[in-house]
Amino acid sequence: MPIKKAKDFRGMPAKELAAHIRGLREEFFTLRVQQATGLLENNQRLRIVRKEIACALTVQTEGSLEQN
Repeated sequence: MPIKKAKDFRGMPAKELAAHIRGLREEFFTLRVQQATGLLENNQRLRIVRKEIACALTVQTEGSLEQN
């Protein structure tokens, strides 16, 4: 799965972006549980998901600041 960049998130509507962030957070939680139990096969995926969450949250904040 390719890493999403800020430009990918900027085109999303606010509700879709919020839903995507929610999904990424759920995936991150699942990956953390797998890591704690020793079942995680791809450690790099943790880093990728964490960075995608940060990028999506940044774009979401930019959007809310533009509306004010």
